[in-house]
Amino acid sequence: MAILVQKFGGTSLSTASARERVLAHIERERQAAYQLVVVVSAMGRKGEPYATDTLLNLAAGSGQAQIPTRERDLLMGCGEIISAVMMCSLLHERGIPAVVLTGGQAGIITDAKFGQAKIVELKPQAILKHLAEQSVVIVAGFQGRTADGELTTLGRGGSDTSATALGAALLAERVDIYTDVNGILTADPRIVENAKPLSVVGYGEICNMARQGAKVIHPRAVEIAQQAGVPLRVRSTFSNDEGTLVTYMDGSPNVAVKDRHVTGIAHVEGVTQISVQAQPDKDFDVQLQVFQAMASHQISVDFINVNLGGAVYTVFDHDAKQAMAVLQAIGYEPKAVTGCAKVSVIGGGMNGVPGIMARIVEALAEKDIPILQSADSNSTIWVLVRQNDMVPALRALHAKFELHL
Repeated sequence: MAILVQKFGGTSLSTASARERVLAHIERERQAAYQLVVVVSAMGRKGEPYATDTLLNLAAGSGQAQIPTRERDLLMGCGEIISAVMMCSLLHERGIPAVVLTGGQAGIITDAKFGQAKIVELKPQAILKHLAEQSVVIVAGFQGRTADGELTTLGRGGSDTSATALGAALLAERVDIYTDVNGILTADPRIVENAKPLSVVGYGEICNMARQGAKVIHPRAVEIAQQAGVPLRVRSTFSNDEGTLVTYMDGSPNVAVKDRHVTGIAHVEGVTQISVQAQPDKDFDVQLQVFQAMASHQISVDFINVNLGGAVYTVFDHDAKQAMAVLQAIGYEPKAVTGCAKVSVIGGGMNGVPGIMARIVEALAEKDIPILQSADSNSTIWVLVRQNDMVPALRALHAKFELHL
């Protein structure tokens, strides 16, 4: 029997009706003769009783900042365990054998960086034992354990990472990521009303989309799946549609591949552009000094352009004031453009194709949208625009590349 990994996010578990949908997906795949490993997130979102943020807020009265990182991970791991036990109970009510494993019991071994642990080894023997006994194995996502038994959490996107890592270790036929949207769309449907669902995308394309603001799946999870060659399917808990298949775009006879240069449009808002010019006595070390200063103050930088005369880059708006002060303290006179957004045009078919940038410029010029900065890779072109121009820019680019068709 083939192994299928199903991952259900917090919104898929937050209400009784949503959990009924989860049970229906589990039962359908059991009837299709799959051995099932079900990875669950904490139930609900911030403000709901068992969401991770809610559990953290319980400690706010005594000061979250005072909780040691080890103990904070113990608290943060509770939500997934509650979800797992809840789902186990519901399956037993239906006569379906099920067993719950924490991330560590499932064999997810990590380093000891609490809060941002990385998986260093996966030992799935316990999962295989329970699968052989015909049980549905429910694994608490987002967590693992160190070699000496300490509970750790995997950071942002941790449950997606748990699911794909288990899929890779178990040689699963596929990993299904269930969420509250029906697959991956060409753009954010809250902004671009005619955004279209994608039936199939390549690993690289969805990884770039996730990095550039699309929040359906975490890029760490996609990278693990790609390395192992495990197909992903991103689907909605609330429908039976097959969603989006994420796989190698290699022309496989079982995958209907549409030839396209651009796959989708993504965005990141709330960024500030910083420009730094070299001082007369610092011609050759401006880049070194600037980026060492940002690193030493834990300020994340992005969208970097450097030249002999200086550097231009972006930081998040909430870091902008500190970044400017740090630069001024080391003798520079930086300039800042606050309230910007990074818009990304993504597609594995762009590499080597002339005219893509020309169409981007044309689309934005037609809407009188200035480009403040640009950069590119073999599968993504980024443009920086003012925040007020972000929505019309996304819509213009989506239309220019006919992603609604």
